[in-house]
Amino acid sequence: MIKPHGSNELMPKIVSTEEEKIALLDAAKSMKKITVNSAAAANLVMLGAGYFTPLDGFMEKKDVISVANKMQLDNGLFWPTPVVNLTNQNLEFKEGESIALIDPNVEGEQIIAIQKINKIEKLSDDEINNIVNKVYGTQDKSHPGVQTFYDQGNTLISGSVNVINFSYFEKDFGETFRTAMQIRSSIEAKGWENVVAFQTRNPMHRAHEELCRMAGERVNADGILIHMLLGKLKPGDIPADVRDTAIRTMVDHYFPKDYVMITGYGFDMLYAGPREALLHAVFRQNCGCTYLIVGRDHAGVGDFYGAFDAQDIFDDIPQDALEIKIFKPDHTAYSKKLNKVVMMRDVEDHTKDDFVILSGTKVREMLSKGESLPKEFARPEVAEVLMKHYMKE
Repeated sequence: MIKPHGSNELMPKIVSTEEEKIALLDAAKSMKKITVNSAAAANLVMLGAGYFTPLDGFMEKKDVISVANKMQLDNGLFWPTPVVNLTNQNLEFKEGESIALIDPNVEGEQIIAIQKINKIEKLSDDEINNIVNKVYGTQDKSHPGVQTFYDQGNTLISGSVNVINFSYFEKDFGETFRTAMQIRSSIEAKGWENVVAFQTRNPMHRAHEELCRMAGERVNADGILIHMLLGKLKPGDIPADVRDTAIRTMVDHYFPKDYVMITGYGFDMLYAGPREALLHAVFRQNCGCTYLIVGRDHAGVGDFYGAFDAQDIFDDIPQDALEIKIFKPDHTAYSKKLNKVVMMRDVEDHTKDDFVILSGTKVREMLSKGESLPKEFARPEVAEVLMKHYMKE
């Protein structure tokens, strides 16, 4: 199986035994505490679940700046986005001290992790602006990822962590949430060697479905990993539980049995376009996948990125930065001529009028009015799941 990123084995930061967990929670009674923001809590879930292998915890300033400027840690390891515990709170901590981190997304002041503080450092306004500009390609606060980063504060608390739980993800998404360790184990148990990963934060329509099928056929995959983001999204995005139901409905009806693994991971969307596509590749390599589909406007938002910027960035990184390969599709749409979903570059005789193309805005508008989606765009079973959600709102 493909090796994890930067390591011969996964390096999950979740505590491994119940005894260790009890001991840490007992020790935490005498520790100072801080409630982290949702982005830091999501980073902790990813550190705990092995997706951030080989990171040990939150980055210090020199690593954050190196990642922003050069897409590598100070030690030279490829890494595309900062993994930080930023705060705007006044701190009474000392370097070398262990502190308890409180989960902001769970009631009752639940401790999500213990962090040993390596350094407490300030980022200047210029440094934050540079990080935001390099990672997101813009400083425009109408970009949801940019706004979220600015809102976190300018005090950086770095250091290694011991993660105690996976926040709300196991409870709320018990059927779907999986760690990188669990996915690797499942891939191994199935005997799959060549696995294509599909990242999604949306329900899957006909084009997404066919994209997975095409990729699987063209690289001769043993199976497909549909890996959905379960964390915080921007207003207007479809909630994770509805997405989950829609995707399971599609797979049950339209894919061969045991060819698709449906899983999810606990991370808040960055909407960082090309940089986030690289991070998605790291996640999937750590899961044991050999290919990641990087489609049109992958991890993008609004008009901040070009349609295929997220594909092009893979040509700009060193060839040995990642072991996972990228499957780069063109626009996919339903062809009225051929009565099937196609990649537009494969049908040169088509004009724009030969395709059924709907914008996400148009789809949401139709669903909110109770209108059926065209069968060329969405499977009827999937459209029904989505319509029920929109009619409730």
